[in-house]
Amino acid sequence: MMSVEPAVLFQKEGAVGRLILNRPDVINAFNVQMRDDLYSALEAVRDDPDIRAALIIGAGERGFCAGADLTEFGTAPSQVIARQVRWERDLWGLFGSIQKPLVAALHGYVIGSGVEIACLCDLRVAAENAIFRMPETALGMVPAAGGSQTLPRTIGQGPAMKTLLADDVLDAESALKLGLVHRVVRRDDLEETSFELAESLSDIPPALSAGIKRGVADGLDMSLSRGLDLEYRLAQSFAAQNTMGG
Repeated sequence: MMSVEPAVLFQKEGAVGRLILNRPDVINAFNVQMRDDLYSALEAVRDDPDIRAALIIGAGERGFCAGADLTEFGTAPSQVIARQVRWERDLWGLFGSIQKPLVAALHGYVIGSGVEIACLCDLRVAAENAIFRMPETALGMVPAAGGSQTLPRTIGQGPAMKTLLADDVLDAESALKLGLVHRVVRRDDLEETSFELAESLSDIPPALSAGIKRGVADGLDMSLSRGLDLEYRLAQSFAAQNTMGG
């Protein structure tokens, strides 16, 4: 019986979990197997106390992720059913539940689902050759993997509307100016630079990084006064834990 190559590889390197999107022949296009393998890898990041940060990269030279695999999702008899299949496991909700720093290393084509995965990470490093695009409008579709929600939370409503409606293609420097990525580096330096960033984030006490992530994520859905109250409670909780730990 022929073994199936994992669509996502998972490696532990010290306190960093490395997740590699592993369908390079199709520019790491997102399919059901990748959904399931990425879900399992993220569960390992979430549940392993030795892992304190994670890095997500794409295998191969052509790109991080070319979006949904249209040979699987786009040719199904029913687009509704095909897109619903992608939500049978709440991958995006799992991303949001992980209280450890997540870093994305982006190169080449970062399209559709690739942008959405990147936006669910905390920090994003791009190679100079990275190209970003949300093509759903051009394909006659509404984004169905979080793009209409994650992109405006990342770059703001106005730039997100233009990117989504006008089918803008962004190079790495444009993405940097919009805040879609935090740093642009040479392609040859991408993996090393991104791993060093993830490794530095793994030095942060887990309760501290969890408190900061929760404060930012939960506070976005609150009024300023409620958000400030949340921040105060998180700060008090961390201080109490630190005192008891000392």
